[in-house]
Amino acid sequence: MNYSQIQFSDRHSEIDLYQLQELFNLAAFWAKGRSIEDLGIAIANSDPVISVCDNKQLIGFARATSDCIYRATIWDVVIHPDYREMGLGNKLVETVLSHPRVRLVERVYLMTTHQQGFYKKIGFQSNTTTTMVLYNQSSLTSLTAAEIQVQESIGG
Repeated sequence: MNYSQIQFSDRHSEIDLYQLQELFNLAAFWAKGRSIEDLGIAIANSDPVISVCDNKQLIGFARATSDCIYRATIWDVVIHPDYREMGLGNKLVETVLSHPRVRLVERVYLMTTHQQGFYKKIGFQSNTTTTMVLYNQSSLTSLTAAEIQVQESIGG
C-alpha cells in the first residue's frame, strides 16, 4: 500500500456521493441505505466535511456541525475496513477537531454505538447527562412549502 497517495481534504466538492454511499453501505451499519440526495443535503449543511482518499478512492469520511463558539457535533466517522488499524481514524477525527469551525468550541459531542474506547483515546468522555433524542415524526415533513407558509402567517 502506497501511503503517499492517501490525502485528507476539506473540500465539499471533492466528495463523490456514490463512493460515499458505497463506503457507508460497506463499513457503517448506522448509515446503510442512505440516498444520494440525502447525503448531498447532509454534506451541504455540514462544515467541516473531511474526506480521506487513497489516490481517487474514498476510504474515510467525517463531518461536523457547529455554531463555532459553544457546541459542535461530529457525525458519520467511517474508515474503510481495509484501512483500519493504521491511525487514519484518529487522524480523521483530529482533523475535524482542529478545523477553525470546531477547535474553539466549548463542547464537542458525538454519538457512537461500539467505538467508545477509540474516542476515549482521543480525549472524549462518556456523558450520561445529555443523552436524549427526539425521533421527529412531525407532520411538517409531509406539508408543501405553500402549506408551511400559510401556517407561519397565521401563527400555527
